[in-house]
Amino acid sequence: MPIENPYHEGELLAQRRVGVVDEGRRNGRAISDSIVRGALKFINQQPMAILASLDEELDVWASMLFGQPGFMSAVDERTIEFDSTRIVENPEDPFWVNIENQPKVGMLVIELATRRRLRINGRITHTGPERLRLDVEESYPNCPKYIQRRHLITHTVYDSNGFGTTRRGRGLEDDHRDLIRGADTFFVASAHPTRGVDASHRGGNPGFVRVLDDRTIRVPDYVGNSMFNTLGNFAANPRAGLLFFDFNRSRTLQLVGRPEIQWQLDDPSHETGGTRRYWDFEIKQWRETQLDQRVEWELLDRSPHNPTGSLPLDSDRA
Repeated sequence: MPIENPYHEGELLAQRRVGVVDEGRRNGRAISDSIVRGALKFINQQPMAILASLDEELDVWASMLFGQPGFMSAVDERTIEFDSTRIVENPEDPFWVNIENQPKVGMLVIELATRRRLRINGRITHTGPERLRLDVEESYPNCPKYIQRRHLITHTVYDSNGFGTTRRGRGLEDDHRDLIRGADTFFVASAHPTRGVDASHRGGNPGFVRVLDDRTIRVPDYVGNSMFNTLGNFAANPRAGLLFFDFNRSRTLQLVGRPEIQWQLDDPSHETGGTRRYWDFEIKQWRETQLDQRVEWELLDRSPHNPTGSLPLDSDRA
């Protein structure tokens, strides 16, 4: 059922600031308190999901879960179950500790090869030693804009030893700078103090994310669905978590920090696609984790909606 008042004060502020209140109201009708029935099978088929969670200091983390298709199962429109025996569990990921203390989570189910994605927010609890249940509070599909199509080539039989060592730090290292500068995809987690947690996708041509220094990156904010879920959360609660996945070397880079919205900046190269909006991200800490198992992806094509202000650095990069 559609949610009567789907937006909080931060989202409404962003919509008013940009002048898209009417469009936001229309698109907000897609936000429901349950998953659309046609998406249930889609969820069951996926080997990957992005989860957003809160730590004990209420910092927001973005985490990637891998598993055999079926590791998450949509039981019905309001319930998703997870089988931890089929998940490549990274014990160093804060997600597992976070959900013990803060049950609110946001989930993005995304299939890169088809550019399909679904947002689901709710509460997650243990229902057994190897089972988790997500009770859905909000859900809606997203448009396919800015998603680079990738196909998962190596689909191994996952086990619980799929992750290797995890390193931590504060200032970005040279290798991290290269990963971020070459990225065409990353994921962002945000939260509202009372309305919940959210996970979302950001994409563009390689180079669309700029490294300003070893503690700050800048992200252009493209034209979207006028809901402003992520920027609205930033406005109400300036904390966020980012996750970059290295498709070439099978590693994750998680960043935690504070976003600051830049509503009107000069954009002579048109890298924002005309919005002139950016957000700067001040890094509080990072975690880099290497997957022991090799997960191979093939880049099929980049989104035709990507602004041309950031042109591909290497068209063969996957």
